Amino acid sequence: MKRLNSQLQQDGAPLELILLIRTLLAGCKEISFRVSQGELAGVLGSTLSENVQGETQKKLDVISNQILKDTLSESGYVKAISSEEEDTVVPCNPDGNYLVSFDPLDGSSNTEINSLIGTIFSITHAPQWMKPEDPSAFLQPGTQMVAAGYVLYGPSTMLAMTTGRGTHLYTLDKTHGGFLLTTPNIKVPEDTAEFAINASNQRHWEEPIQEYVSDLIAGTEGPREKDFNMRWVAAMVGDIHRVLCRGGIFAYPFDKRNPKVPGKLRLLYEANPMAFLMEQAGGLGDTGHGRIMEVMPEEIHQRVPVLLGSKNEVEMCKSYYK
Repeated sequence: MKRLNSQLQQDGAPLELILLIRTLLAGCKEISFRVSQGELAGVLGSTLSENVQGETQKKLDVISNQILKDTLSESGYVKAISSEEEDTVVPCNPDGNYLVSFDPLDGSSNTEINSLIGTIFSITHAPQWMKPEDPSAFLQPGTQMVAAGYVLYGPSTMLAMTTGRGTHLYTLDKTHGGFLLTTPNIKVPEDTAEFAINASNQRHWEEPIQEYVSDLIAGTEGPREKDFNMRWVAAMVGDIHRVLCRGGIFAYPFDKRNPKVPGKLRLLYEANPMAFLMEQAGGLGDTGHGRIMEVMPEEIHQRVPVLLGSKNEVEMCKSYYK
């Protein structure tokens, strides 16, 4: 099987980007080991603190964030990082050529039940005229990403990644510690009969998504004239991985409970990298009102509504918003 380096070279990634990706994945392999130890390592459970998002941090949130911070800061390739777990950006090397944004442990509440969790990341060029501590350096649309991906800590540790030349899946071979290419140029089926959404929030959704999901649930007797199945992992990495592998639509729409917050998922750490992966696999990423990767960030922790998945189904969902 082809090694990660070989595929990145084939896709035309510059050497410094390849070295940065390898450094980032070294941190992810350490997280994978910590996750696999679970209660044996005393890493499960919550801390007594909240992150900038107002969410109670799990011990593994803090551990994973620190591992990636230390690994990337020491690499020399990174000018600054932004993390879902940090109040503001973390300056690294003033001469670094890249910015890295990440959710260090997506779905961390699943650690208590030994279910799917993962790390989501994106990489952009660093504006050389900006100081490392300047958050505005990160306010770039998703179209400026040079790489994005996630590492899924499941029965096997898997990497989904794109550098703009297709989305590839890799599996961590723990016998030698490297990621091997297992599914090159994965393609998301254009049609689907599966959807992923937190249906417990239905009463808070906008009317378009209410109508859309109601039509899905109506099955063969409804206007869609076919039965749909709902799947929900409660970790974006798990749901997106399923959609990449066999099609579907993942939705986390606007929630009317807090009109000032347009969505739950963060643009920089979750929506943009997943949209990049999905588009490179032939799917779509939209907010219901436009392409996710064209949203201009206004601040590093900005949230957006998210529709991701099979092309025809995302288009169908978007039609309800019109």
